[in-house]
Amino acid sequence: MTQLNNHNVGKLGSPIATPQYDRSAVTPGIVHIGVGGFHRAHQAMYLDALMNRGEALDWGIVGVGVMSGDKRMEQALAAQDHLYTLVVKHPDGRFEPRVIGSMVDYLFAPEATEAVIEQMADPAIRIVSLTVTEGGYNFHPVTGEFDLDNPQIRDDLTHPTQPSSSFGLVVEALVRRRERGIAPFTVMSCDNIQGNGEVAKRMFSAYAQASDTELGAWLAEEVAFPNAMVDRITPVTSAADISELSQRFDIEDAWPVVCEPFTQWVLEDHFPLGRPALEKVGVQLVDDVEPYELMKLRLLNASHQALTYFGYLAGYRYAHEVCQDPLFVDFLLGYMREEGSPTLAPVPGVDLEAYRLTLIERFANPQIKDTLARLCAESSDRIPKWLVPVIRQQLADGGEIKRSAAVVASWARYAEGIDEQGEPIEIVDRLKASLMQIAANNRTQPTAFVENREVFGDLADQPRFLEAYLAALASLHERSARATLEDLVSSKGIQ
Repeated sequence: MTQLNNHNVGKLGSPIATPQYDRSAVTPGIVHIGVGGFHRAHQAMYLDALMNRGEALDWGIVGVGVMSGDKRMEQALAAQDHLYTLVVKHPDGRFEPRVIGSMVDYLFAPEATEAVIEQMADPAIRIVSLTVTEGGYNFHPVTGEFDLDNPQIRDDLTHPTQPSSSFGLVVEALVRRRERGIAPFTVMSCDNIQGNGEVAKRMFSAYAQASDTELGAWLAEEVAFPNAMVDRITPVTSAADISELSQRFDIEDAWPVVCEPFTQWVLEDHFPLGRPALEKVGVQLVDDVEPYELMKLRLLNASHQALTYFGYLAGYRYAHEVCQDPLFVDFLLGYMREEGSPTLAPVPGVDLEAYRLTLIERFANPQIKDTLARLCAESSDRIPKWLVPVIRQQLADGGEIKRSAAVVASWARYAEGIDEQGEPIEIVDRLKASLMQIAANNRTQPTAFVENREVFGDLADQPRFLEAYLAALASLHERSARATLEDLVSSKGIQ
């Protein structure tokens, strides 16, 4: 067994691809907050590919963890000189392992607050990037306003030089750069939020404004926040993934990453202090990201929600199982063709029908083993951003909404915490307690779940939506998830 580290990386044999550059020559240019599987399968992978071309050696990544659970990532990466293995799993069973070397350091902010701030304040850092999940931007799901009542935010505003949130860390670093006459770095969001750069700008500006009015105005005016669309299915690394890597390739890696072959990154080209030449490794640099991000959010991400609750209730536990079932495929394609796609403007260079079919193929990849539990998690952050906008636009345009309404109903049924076999469901959501309390009364108060204005706004006031939602919820209770889908894909609709 070969322990993954700088000393041993050269000993790894075929078919393991390894860094073809001198890692000792790589210097930091990017600080990345939120180092999870997706970042390591995506942004860090693109940088590694560029470094393998002999370029971007001054764009090394310093990872930052801000959550208590990130301590384990710090320990795993430090023991491996910040190397890790990325395993691309092809549908035909072929595994493609590759050691990624673009990360040069990792700082655990709760134990190294000052080091994190000073790292970002270093003039060599020209980009601070983020994968902090949809919920990490601290805005209300309906109003979109920054939550100043968050206890962590209140504490950071009271103690600005000893912050614990990503907002406090980034803004304090920008303050120090400003005081030292150093131009501000670019803040690059890589999260699945429509207009992620614009959202980041509003949230960080709101935090800075709450600290100092003039600082907030300066940050909004001087700091660049490019929009981006990112895409690669990257399931949570399992113990089986770690074991499989060691058995197949004789590598001891404490925290590898597995992913699908497909990857996409569409990025607004707005970087005042420069950027790596990412276009050389397949990144699409564009003036307007919105058509691409809406395509992804409303087709891929919303389709994940469309398959996950119905699939779990029907007894499936993995996305590929669901998408190898013709009934679910009919339902998903119906949603994408009849409800999601009509809300999209033309997407330059993209054949939408080919994209829709590719999504089904990607979801059905049996090697990825993406769990429905992962896709069901944090629904209160996902449904309002990915699916509710489709419903609202289709209602406004007089379009079809029966499948979208049924997805919301399937979430409400899932939130009851018991599946169709009577087994408990572990709900993972920041609003878990309130959602489950409401869902417990779905049978006696069937409109209550969508009357939750914190999540849905005034959607329950829309008669056409409410009628479709109630029909689907009743069918889920009285019959089953599968029977409900059979009606939805038929020409007659729910009976």
